[in-house]
Amino acid sequence: MARVVMHAVVSIDGFIAYPDHSVGPLFDWYGNGDTEAVVRASGWRFQLSRVSAEYVQPFWDGVEVTVIGRRLFDLTNGWDGKPGAGRRLVVVTHRPLPQEWLDAHPDAPFETAASVTEAVARAKDLAGDGLVSVTAGDVGGQAFSAGLVDEVAMDVVPVVLGEGVRYFGGHVGTVLLDDPDRVVRGDRVLHLHHTVRR
Repeated sequence: MARVVMHAVVSIDGFIAYPDHSVGPLFDWYGNGDTEAVVRASGWRFQLSRVSAEYVQPFWDGVEVTVIGRRLFDLTNGWDGKPGAGRRLVVVTHRPLPQEWLDAHPDAPFETAASVTEAVARAKDLAGDGLVSVTAGDVGGQAFSAGLVDEVAMDVVPVVLGEGVRYFGGHVGTVLLDDPDRVVRGDRVLHLHHTVRR
């Protein structure tokens, strides 16, 4: 059965982007090392520290389906039809994807869903025994609030953004996580992985 992991790079004060959705220094660690890590679906290549590459490569390789929101789709132009991670992507949206985008990317392995619950259910069906990655922020917060997230993975960057898009979106309330089962100190990033207590 697929596991659902909520994931993002996050500032030490809990933001995944500035209010304008730019990421500032959050992604600097993607280019500060001498070990290559590759996202298989998109072909993106990053130069990470060895320890970061050893942590993220198996995670990226394990992701079968990614769930994102419409805002991220629009901001990235749907990554030009290639999922950021995994072989399939489900977009939570109440509007159809732009026809010109669909015409330009007829073979894009993207689907839409009208709700987070529907998106996660579809992603789990598609993922088989692989990972479903739900992007943090509004969509991730909704999935987390609905009890659909099994694991939380954070790449914590030592910067205080002060304001912006919250990792857990609009989630309120207390949820206990297990102690981290992975704590990896990279170069300008701390990788944390937790299981959500049931």
